[in-house]
Amino acid sequence: MAVAALKPVDHYHPSPQSSAKPMVALQDVRMAFGEFVAVDEVNLTVADGEFLAIVGPTGCGKSTILNAIAGLLKPAKGTVSIDGKQVANVGGDIGYLFQQDALLPWKTSIENVELGLMFRGMGKAERRALSMDWLAKVGLKGFEDRYPHQLSGGQRKRVQMAQALITGPKVILMDEPFSALDIHTRHLMQNELLRLWQEDRRAVVMITHDLEEAIALGDRVVVLASGPRSRVIDSFPVDLERPRDVAEIKLDPRFLELYKNIWASLRGEVEKSYARK
Repeated sequence: MAVAALKPVDHYHPSPQSSAKPMVALQDVRMAFGEFVAVDEVNLTVADGEFLAIVGPTGCGKSTILNAIAGLLKPAKGTVSIDGKQVANVGGDIGYLFQQDALLPWKTSIENVELGLMFRGMGKAERRALSMDWLAKVGLKGFEDRYPHQLSGGQRKRVQMAQALITGPKVILMDEPFSALDIHTRHLMQNELLRLWQEDRRAVVMITHDLEEAIALGDRVVVLASGPRSRVIDSFPVDLERPRDVAEIKLDPRFLELYKNIWASLRGEVEKSYARK
């Protein structure tokens, strides 16, 4: 890898699809747990409407960065901002799609979806109507009264997507949201996510171990170095047309070229990570 790629600079390259307005900004961010420094000198900007995918070796601090944006963790140094305002705590401008099921097992699909609206003080009739619309939008009309254990993995993920998007967050965070699904269901959910995101584009920050997923979904793919003291080492604009079908786009010669280039950057960091074990 070229030495220049290791400089802690702001790897922001606006995609043709995204606005120039920065929605998420990390400036000289260091995340530490006691004397252990997980990530350091992280500079990253995500435009409003941009879909950013972050890849890196296991243990490089991907989830730590995501939780800093969410306000769940406080930087030891530097600042994290959303729409120009510094993140001080867990805010209402965030929608979070987790890897594991985050549904309350004792609540029905519609009760889970309307939780965010209830916490914001929306009236029962209004939030119920909006939740009904969102369940229909994610293909779960008629499943409103089902409990999580009565739904398939893909259906539970659809409920989670409705739950994360219904409040109209400025930023959507995704922590490997489809990794627990089988490959066919994963493709369906990825396409469903792209369809919903395309309707009302928000800034997305997604972390994933799946490089193919990162390229198929993202406007840009950022590579993190192996930890500790991980940082952004490369950024690749994804110049693939939208709308996309995640299965078909992988046959595009440009997709294969992007995969080769990004893997050339990522491979060395993965090897470093395994060598430390």
